[in-house]
Amino acid sequence: MISKLAEISEQSIIKENVCISSFSKIHENVFIGKGTIIHSNVTIYPGTTIGENCEIFPGAVIGVIPQDLKFEGENTTVIIGNNTVIRECVTIHRGTKDKLCTKIGDHCLLMTYVHVAHDCQIGNNVILASYTGLSGHVIINDFAILEGKVAAQQFVEIGEHSFVGGASLIRKDVPPFVKAAREPLTFAGVNSIGLRRRGYKENEIREIEDIYRIIYIQNNNISKGLEQVKKSLGKSKLTSKIISFIEDSDKGVIRGMI
Repeated sequence: MISKLAEISEQSIIKENVCISSFSKIHENVFIGKGTIIHSNVTIYPGTTIGENCEIFPGAVIGVIPQDLKFEGENTTVIIGNNTVIRECVTIHRGTKDKLCTKIGDHCLLMTYVHVAHDCQIGNNVILASYTGLSGHVIINDFAILEGKVAAQQFVEIGEHSFVGGASLIRKDVPPFVKAAREPLTFAGVNSIGLRRRGYKENEIREIEDIYRIIYIQNNNISKGLEQVKKSLGKSKLTSKIISFIEDSDKGVIRGMI
């Protein structure tokens, strides 16, 4: 059902079974997939694509131009996948000429007052808890969870299946499969509980724990830890993924416990 009190541009595309409540505004050049629910007082700006079966709660603002002072009015977008929930007062900004798009994947949950800045790339099944703020160009990979009031600096990357504790400041990249907490943000173990919930086998979890034990516990130098992992552990999909993430990190990864 679409309320007569909603303002919807004729240049937008609204698919079947979409619900748009009163006092929401849908600008031109917006696409909303079938089965999506838009609650009252939501504003969706031009260049926004929203997938199927999403739910967007009151006060959310999606697709507004970025706050980047280098933005020159280029034609950029926001793309949101299927089955994603966006809670009250979330703000999501369009991309800039860097990536031209701010993207959020499928089955994500963005809790109240989350801010996603320009050019962020968020994978599938990601949870951002209340008051989390992402600066521009942040990458968050699948199944990562950021607890409340986390603040991420520009260009950082958070690895898949990682877990970042509440009120953390992310200034360095967070490798996959780990828990991170404290100030400054440091390695706090492997996210074994999350991995078990998502179907990882015990031998896979033990392998991940062995890798990070060598990198973060047995060595006080990450480069030396990586060399030891390469020498002492055989090649596998998990070791390759972790090593590649750390070696490809431009900002460097979080440190171990001092």
